[in-house]
Amino acid sequence: MQIKDFKDKKITIMGLGLHGGGVGSARFFAQAGAKVLVTDLKKEQELKESILKLKEFKNIEYALGQHRMEDFKNTDLIIRNPAVPDNSRHLETARENKVPIDTDIGIFFELCPAQIIGITGSKGKSTTASLCAEVLKKKYTSVILAGNIRVSVFDVLPEIKKSSLAVLELSSWQLEGLKQHKKSPHIAVITNIYKEHLDRYKSFEEYTSAKKNIFKFQNKNDILIIDKKLRNLAKDIKPELKLFDGTSQEAARIIGEIYEVSEKDIEKTIKGFRGLEGRLEFVKEINSVKYYNDTCATHPEAVIYGLNQFNNVVLIAGGTDKNLDFAKLNKVLNQKIKALILLPGTASNKIKTRKKTIKIENMEQAVLQAKKIAKPGDVVLLSPGCASFGLFKHEFDRGEKFKKYVQAET
Repeated sequence: MQIKDFKDKKITIMGLGLHGGGVGSARFFAQAGAKVLVTDLKKEQELKESILKLKEFKNIEYALGQHRMEDFKNTDLIIRNPAVPDNSRHLETARENKVPIDTDIGIFFELCPAQIIGITGSKGKSTTASLCAEVLKKKYTSVILAGNIRVSVFDVLPEIKKSSLAVLELSSWQLEGLKQHKKSPHIAVITNIYKEHLDRYKSFEEYTSAKKNIFKFQNKNDILIIDKKLRNLAKDIKPELKLFDGTSQEAARIIGEIYEVSEKDIEKTIKGFRGLEGRLEFVKEINSVKYYNDTCATHPEAVIYGLNQFNNVVLIAGGTDKNLDFAKLNKVLNQKIKALILLPGTASNKIKTRKKTIKIENMEQAVLQAKKIAKPGDVVLLSPGCASFGLFKHEFDRGEKFKKYVQAET
């Protein structure tokens, strides 16, 4: 496969979205000289931010607010956004009409000339990918970080040389795209696997199977680094196996050692790493109350992890249900929090505690209530444990609104 193969081809991009992946795909194929059709169920106003980024291209057309069946029949290739389930009726129509379907990740793996380090997990994959990239930069001049971390793989492809190292954060949805190419990264890291995305997958086993694509097609010259609790997943594998404790720091140490980064540089990088936006991100201290944005905690286990970092927590949680079990979290809430402020959403009624609980209508009200309740020495933590659909554009919009109202004068 070569980029020139796409010239003058009709390409349907299914799902533009707001995270950058759809924009990256549309830009890539437009620059390759393809005739691009972007289709999304969201309307033009909702996608305004993404559309503006593509305004220079005359060879991109849009079909928004709907998916038209003809766009899945009369085309040479469909690029499926990872958020689109594989059993979509529009994709079924494409298959009936013998139209090939692919993903940005699948095509990237075909075109990328460099070694790929892929990192997945239910929790911690963004932090682990970012920290590994920082460690590698201590020795290598061309280290590229992309994937599920809001950087399109197509946007960075022109920068990548054979001597580069490509560090990719890979979601289960993205890993589905590797199956048809029978490709896995040279080095695969699995931080952990919890029950997650059960609104998308029929079972935990199906979700786990998607995660296993990260090492399914590795060979004996490749390496799998996996949380020792998941050892049973890696039976009868071809790559070299390395077990670790599941932390981003230990994963970064192992990656650094593989690529012969000095121990001194590894430890210095780990010590100086400040973390990522939306992941236990310190926002501000007001009247001796500290505010943290953990909007990327979209399942109960991630909330538990966040709560265990603090004492005297006023927790802002709740949102859209992903068919997850909150029983374990509810027990922890009784031990760890002072009060619970619940955002509206289909999962919010599952989150229960004996402690003071306040239901509100929006993020502004949530922060105002938290400011009233919190006393000096307390922590106000946004750690929703749920998806952001409905009330917010996406999880980062939720975090931005939290930070905005924390910063606001009251």
